[in-house]
Amino acid sequence: MENQLIPKQEIGSEMDAVSSISFETLEEAITFYILAKQRLAAVSNWAKVCGTDATTFELLNALGSAPAELGEGNLIKIDIPGPGTGVGSGYDWVKIEKIESGETLNEQYFGFRVRPCANPEKPTAGTAHFFKDTATSTFLIRLSQNTVYAEMHGRNEVPNTEDASFFDGLRNMTVGYTAKIGLSYPQWKLLVDGLVKQEELAGSTS
Repeated sequence: MENQLIPKQEIGSEMDAVSSISFETLEEAITFYILAKQRLAAVSNWAKVCGTDATTFELLNALGSAPAELGEGNLIKIDIPGPGTGVGSGYDWVKIEKIESGETLNEQYFGFRVRPCANPEKPTAGTAHFFKDTATSTFLIRLSQNTVYAEMHGRNEVPNTEDASFFDGLRNMTVGYTAKIGLSYPQWKLLVDGLVKQEELAGSTS
């Protein structure tokens, strides 16, 4: 789908993961849409949504504390399998740059876009992520008729190697290349599948 939260693809690779669930009535779909939005906004619970803690996500504010709610400027600290970078203190970091919701005659949506950013503990050390800050990831929940969609759209994904140390550059090239050839897709497919899973998630607060 076309959405202004999703940037135009111009450089590097792109990736899309989509899952959906349909209901017999609009009322059931609306109820589940609200639940799916809550799951998406609860970033620190994404590992449970995915059903695996191989990759974990932690939502933080600029001071390093858990915010009361999802907000623009919040950070997401990501711990993926394998070694992290020195500049990221072992983690990959992204910043929520845009949150948006909207409604038309036939559809409702809620989502946000993130972009690689610096480690808040080392703000002048450069981008602490395996992709350059040209890359974005957009997460969406959509309600269209009686169907709820969960989507992740990666755009302009280029491995972050130019300004990194040798070790960090090698690590970013390896992780970025595996993501480019599609090996990150299973992780994001687990997330979008979990966001529209009808059964209650184990340990979920939603």
